[in-house]
Amino acid sequence: MSKADIPLGGSIERRVFPPFLLVEYVNYQSIQREVRINARLAGPIVFAQVAQVAMGFTDTVMAGRLGPLDLGAIAIGVNLWILPYLFCMGLLMAVSSMTSHYFGAARFAAIRDLMEQVGRVVLVLSVLAVGSIMGMAEGLFLLRLDEGVTEVAAAYVKAVSFGLPAVIGYLALRFLSEGIGYTKPMMVIQIIGLLINILANWVFMFGKLGVPAMGAEGAGWATALVMWITLFLLLGYIVRHKRYRFVWIARPEKRDWRKTREMLHVGSPIAVSLVAEVGMFAAIALLMGTLGVTQVAAHQVALNVAAMAFMIPLGISAATTVRVGHALGEGRAWLVRFRGLVGIGFAAACMMLTAIILFVFPRQIVSVYTQDAQVRELAVQLLFMAAIFQLSDGIQISANGALRGMKDTFYPMVVTLIVYWLLGLPLSWYLGFVEEIGPRGLWMGLVAGLTLSAFWLVWRFLHLTRRLPAASAPASD
Repeated sequence: MSKADIPLGGSIERRVFPPFLLVEYVNYQSIQREVRINARLAGPIVFAQVAQVAMGFTDTVMAGRLGPLDLGAIAIGVNLWILPYLFCMGLLMAVSSMTSHYFGAARFAAIRDLMEQVGRVVLVLSVLAVGSIMGMAEGLFLLRLDEGVTEVAAAYVKAVSFGLPAVIGYLALRFLSEGIGYTKPMMVIQIIGLLINILANWVFMFGKLGVPAMGAEGAGWATALVMWITLFLLLGYIVRHKRYRFVWIARPEKRDWRKTREMLHVGSPIAVSLVAEVGMFAAIALLMGTLGVTQVAAHQVALNVAAMAFMIPLGISAATTVRVGHALGEGRAWLVRFRGLVGIGFAAACMMLTAIILFVFPRQIVSVYTQDAQVRELAVQLLFMAAIFQLSDGIQISANGALRGMKDTFYPMVVTLIVYWLLGLPLSWYLGFVEEIGPRGLWMGLVAGLTLSAFWLVWRFLHLTRRLPAASAPASD
């Protein structure tokens, strides 16, 4: 392979320096350049994630026009199929980490071999995910829910399950693209998917263009359709675009099944962490439900605002994973710490800005969601709590991304389980019910868990980077 075939960022130049202190190389220009590169990678990921969240928002809004039965069915159904989806997503995040290492080392044949093995893993995950979703749909009939809601929710979940193999394949290709540093295709494709989802909902839910009205079940079929369309769009882009040519023309390596074992070893803790984190927020929502309808509504408003703000550090975290992985793959250990710390600092700066917005404009933000006076007043109080944990949330997710770039995922999983389930959740329960602080007490446990997680993960990153071999100069970056 000629040097011209190596894309920008795939240089394997190495210049070894003794392990001087980090501050000897840091200057304003180098930090500014790294922030600019990180933002260029993170920006499309943020927009893609917002577009994906907006799909759920449009499903909810359009189902609300049909009535409480369909709205409730979709709310129940989403909480079922999202768990297998998140588990598969976490497992396949290892593709981004491994690809970034191979790309940094210019081992393009290893990327090709990895993707062939990932294809087999995707098939297995698809069968397991669809089977689990079908089983949960049938299990709904064992719960003591309103009979009408149960039937509609089961129909919705079964419809979505037909799209799960597609979205799992899409995730594998997405993390391949992110691993080599190309994030714009997913942004464009997710925006197209959002527009198609709105149109498909209109057709299937309300019975347009000769299609019978299917209500919530129609939303499930629309979601499945969008999953397949986005898969084919991304697959077509990757196969045809010259940016990915170096993967497909690379001479295949001798097949090494250790790549599959490594992917499972790296990805499984991420999957467990994602499910544990979502489970923590679900548990808080259930506890909030025991306090009353007003408390649940206020909690949902504040959580939705925090979730939208979270898309920013989530994108920066993914970009930091790629930048750290490239540096480690290239053998430039100094850049591993530099890029990780810049990514963490960048996320912290962005979340400080969102915290200021939440502190200054809480009533204006809440008024977009509801006009109920009681809900608005409580939601404003919870937004102040959300503003407090913005900084911690940004630091912990970006530090997690830096560690993922080093393929360190088991330790963050342990941290997640401890700070959320052994410390955060019990503290939420104690403050909310024993001390009778109420909704704010429940959120105090979240703040404590996120803050402890931020300190712990940053310490872990600094600890690991101190143990790296001799660093290299940043001049060739």
